[in-house]
Amino acid sequence: MNRKSKGMPIKAAAAFLICTVVLVAAACGKKENTNNLLSGEEDTKKVVSMFSPMEKTEADTVNTARSATDKTVIMAEERLGLRVDYVTYTAEDYQDKTYDDVTLDRARSNMDDIYLLNPDTIKALGEEGKLMDLSELACVDNLRDVVKTANVVDGKLVAIPQEVVAYGLFINKDMFDQYELELPETPEEFLECCRVFKENGIETPVGANRWWLETFVLAQAYADLYNGGNTEAEIEALNSGKSKYSDYMRPGFEFLQEMIDKGYIDADKAYVSEAIEGEGADFLAQKTPIVMAYWGAANTDTAYGNPDFEMLVIGFPSTRGQMPVMPMTGFSIGAEAEHAEDALQVLDIMLSDEALQVYAETNKVISPSKNVEVECIPALKPLNDRIQSNIYVLGANANMELEQWGNTCLIVRELLNGATVDECMAEFDRLQEETLKQ
Repeated sequence: MNRKSKGMPIKAAAAFLICTVVLVAAACGKKENTNNLLSGEEDTKKVVSMFSPMEKTEADTVNTARSATDKTVIMAEERLGLRVDYVTYTAEDYQDKTYDDVTLDRARSNMDDIYLLNPDTIKALGEEGKLMDLSELACVDNLRDVVKTANVVDGKLVAIPQEVVAYGLFINKDMFDQYELELPETPEEFLECCRVFKENGIETPVGANRWWLETFVLAQAYADLYNGGNTEAEIEALNSGKSKYSDYMRPGFEFLQEMIDKGYIDADKAYVSEAIEGEGADFLAQKTPIVMAYWGAANTDTAYGNPDFEMLVIGFPSTRGQMPVMPMTGFSIGAEAEHAEDALQVLDIMLSDEALQVYAETNKVISPSKNVEVECIPALKPLNDRIQSNIYVLGANANMELEQWGNTCLIVRELLNGATVDECMAEFDRLQEETLKQ
């Protein structure tokens, strides 16, 4: 298996995306489009370019996450008297270059000023010295510690999100009630729910895509690491080679293999399916009771915002119960950006508490600022309760020498394509050894 940058399809997540989306969510196929929000301005107006996903699944739909970002961009344009030009890209299918592949190419070639990045590209570009240090921005004083933890690379804060993206399981509560099933807490309870659904004629209990099955693995791998009170020591042991990533990952991969073997997920379909587009229709049509997605997908009309059933969003099964998985994306500025000073001013406004309040209220998401809070919708309350209790797993952590989100996703895809669990663990060992040599 070759290591290459994958990344979460930001198309489904807005600032995370993410932060979706944060965080959060793609629409113009594999095309790159450029436009600006303030039109009709003089050609002499200062311009800052921003590369991001289009944040739609269909070109003629309204996307709440993208609209939230637009509001903050307009604030910056009006206050600074400049124009922000959008350059967007979305992969049309699994054969196209991913958003992350294109982002790496553009950032390494210094083609844009501001980039919306996924966690694996943040780490890669940060380590290559391709991103500016944003730690002097005024907004940094208000950031939650978890944001800094995830996005500090080699001592530099190289990315800041507009939302903290949290992934969870989207549950059709009506179907669980129909078969008198409790919401699962552990991997064993989750598998039992899938067994009951399967035996009652539900062909595929879990809808999956080629990007997000790593959330199951990460929740099980790091539930204790992040919630057992020994986080720094465990990460240091991994970074030094005293501990093996494969030992953490094995239970999650064995769990996925069991789901594949028992037909609880369709591995062939998942391998080629885009996020939400591959499984969304069946979930909304109540043909499958469980999918995985980011927080913002519960809020937007283009994802799961208005189902014809009671929906709940819970954490992934783990030894410590339902576990949210929080990767971290963010906006970055190229280290050699042509309009670096203007880009810094744009981000300082977009990421101010005032702008983040607008963003959070529009998109009903978790803000990266500790000063900004909004009430979540009822469907998200189970996931939010865990996060507010500081129970979660980071899907991306720049303090780990071996990048987590992208590598885990790629190796999960090898499992979907027929690799054994042992072969997948050998790949983690190889990557760890390779990282230690650098």
